[in-house]
Amino acid sequence: MGVPERLAARMSMAEQHEYLRARFSRRTMIRGGAVTLGAVAGGAFVPGATAQAAVPSGSPGTETVGGAHVAPFGRHLAYGTDPRTEMTVSWQVPVAVKKPFIRIGAHPWDLSRRIDAEVRTLFTPAGVGASGNHTQYYVHAKLTHLRPGRTYYYGVGHQGFDPAAPHLLGTLGTFTTAPAHKEPFTFTAFGDEGVSYHALANNSLLLGQNPAFHLHAGDIAYGDPTGQGRTDDTGFDSRVWDQFLAQTESVAKSVPWMPAYGNHDMEAWYSPNGYGGEEARWTLPDNGPDKKNLPGVYSFVYGNTAVISLDANDISFEIPANLGISGGTQTTWLEAQLKKYRAAHDVDFIVVFFHHCAYCTSTSHASEGGVRQEWVPLFEKYTVDLVINGHNHQYERTDVIKGDKVTKKLPIGGTAYPETDGVVYVTAGAAGRSLYAFSAPLSYEGNEHDVESVASFVNVKGGKQNETVAWSRVRYLDYSFLRVDVTPAPKGRLATLKVRGIAENGDQVDHFTVARRAK
Repeated sequence: MGVPERLAARMSMAEQHEYLRARFSRRTMIRGGAVTLGAVAGGAFVPGATAQAAVPSGSPGTETVGGAHVAPFGRHLAYGTDPRTEMTVSWQVPVAVKKPFIRIGAHPWDLSRRIDAEVRTLFTPAGVGASGNHTQYYVHAKLTHLRPGRTYYYGVGHQGFDPAAPHLLGTLGTFTTAPAHKEPFTFTAFGDEGVSYHALANNSLLLGQNPAFHLHAGDIAYGDPTGQGRTDDTGFDSRVWDQFLAQTESVAKSVPWMPAYGNHDMEAWYSPNGYGGEEARWTLPDNGPDKKNLPGVYSFVYGNTAVISLDANDISFEIPANLGISGGTQTTWLEAQLKKYRAAHDVDFIVVFFHHCAYCTSTSHASEGGVRQEWVPLFEKYTVDLVINGHNHQYERTDVIKGDKVTKKLPIGGTAYPETDGVVYVTAGAAGRSLYAFSAPLSYEGNEHDVESVASFVNVKGGKQNETVAWSRVRYLDYSFLRVDVTPAPKGRLATLKVRGIAENGDQVDHFTVARRAK
């Protein structure tokens, strides 16, 4: 039921929206899309609990300016625990505003539903890094009870800035929830982005892939360029995050942007675990084992594919700032998740992503022994279909591996069968930061140069341990990202993950298939 014609003739679109909002309660169904929406996530971000080191007495108050002069920016989406029915819309404002909210509906002209949003204020004082006193205002609206497989229109605003106003309709965004049943879909992934021309170019190309969601394998903005997770790290600048969220908005405002946390994401000034800043900026699924210490650990299911985000800082021998922070609970949780998803009747594939590489021959970080020790045996036990890492700023893909050995060579264009062969690992860390190097010749699609072995090293407790490996199959040294096309199949037939490495110029540098019999 809309606005009566006799009233609509005298009312602007914004006034019509306000009329509808006042007439229908928050529990009312939006008629245009037969949608019901849940309440905003409660609670406020409390700096004292997670950012004590960065919030001294005398921190700034909450003075506001006229809301009409302040435009939101840096919109980014994230799934809730159930991507079919839950989505969080997050954004930033440059100064404090009053009464922030989101409007949402099934059509751009039907945004009568208005839901209050939560503000998380992050204050970084002068003396912490490169800037003077700097306050950031991150806003989050958690939406629940959405319809599966449905596209929604939304606008974010605050008192004085209403996205439903005719002159602001160009600020609207969209998102689409996960389908209720198995359907073909595409997702993308990379790590080590930062703020740069190359990052912007990769984002532009990524958007053209029309992904259902994007996985960010850590080292997100590089506000902390040192990346050791210590309070004596140099060069920290919280303002980099303002640039980063503005840079990624073109993609993240419509594609759920699902990050894992890397070593450069441990910003030690904000909390004992370094994640106080991340908790202000992101609202991620809350089904992980330890939200206090591991806010970037979670899982979700999209169609026939389970996705697990891990925090490798917890098990890193190379960069030990957070080594052992979970007390083993993350690995215990991981096994429970793998066991659950492998037994689930509607899950065919399991994709795991995190920052530090299980297998890589970069001359910079190479491989992480903590990952091999703690998690690789579980990946093999539960026949994980694909592992995606960042950390090393290049593209590298392994053969099929089990027990640190090649069980099957996987040439470009080949097919892996995890149920019998083993696990494939991809390093996709060339999203935008300066590139690293290989010791072996490059070898990629159109320029193959196979070698029998590559000299490398693995980070173990006590330092680096040299090794010579035979599993390095594809090595590409330029900016790139990963595209994965998921195709379900009838029970007993082969479902597939078609994995492609895409260069910044659009060239395909690698492709292979992972196949598994559908349940």
